[in-house]
Amino acid sequence: MVRLKLTLGLAFVTVFLLTQVSCKNEVLPDVNADELCFERDVLPIFVSNCAMGGCHDAGTGADGYVLTNYGTITGSDKGKGIVAGDPRESEIWEVIQSGEMPPKRELTSMEKSIIKTWIADGAKNGMNCSSDCDTAVFTYSGAISPIIVKQCIGCHQYPNANGGLDLGGYSNIKQTALSGALMNSLKGTNGYQKMPPTGNGLSACEIEQFQKWINNGAPED
Repeated sequence: MVRLKLTLGLAFVTVFLLTQVSCKNEVLPDVNADELCFERDVLPIFVSNCAMGGCHDAGTGADGYVLTNYGTITGSDKGKGIVAGDPRESEIWEVIQSGEMPPKRELTSMEKSIIKTWIADGAKNGMNCSSDCDTAVFTYSGAISPIIVKQCIGCHQYPNANGGLDLGGYSNIKQTALSGALMNSLKGTNGYQKMPPTGNGLSACEIEQFQKWINNGAPED
């Protein structure tokens, strides 16, 4: 009986260790470094998931990290926030890879791959990125939901919905949209703070997509 318990215990430890190793060696999807642009692809991930009050905005700077723009993301006063060309030496990548950060939700495999590829390619400051935004496309599935996932969901999803604005799921998004709160937040009108609060925010094209979708009744199309 003692030997059986010992065997089972060792088996459990082995499975646990293998699980931990597999988590740390997550297979990430391929991302073409030549097609990445910091402002379009990388910055929104940091803004939506890290640069909020109490974490890594300019007012808080938790653990010495401010993650609101290119300069602060790559020039952390810790010195090793981002080491261009070497994700393994980049402290920011290490906590993202492990799932330790962001605390509200673990980044998707694609988001992780974008950040890792960007660092490995030299952490370049891509600006004035080209966009495939088309104001003729304003469906929920084709335009609205992808933008919310990319730009908003890190801060605005239950149980950590900043400002009480929950954009987790279609029904919450529709309710917020039809109440007027969503457009006021995107534009910063009628007393609302403009969202996202840092970074470049949504483009005029993207805001028009939201407006057309709302004018159409905010359908789940």
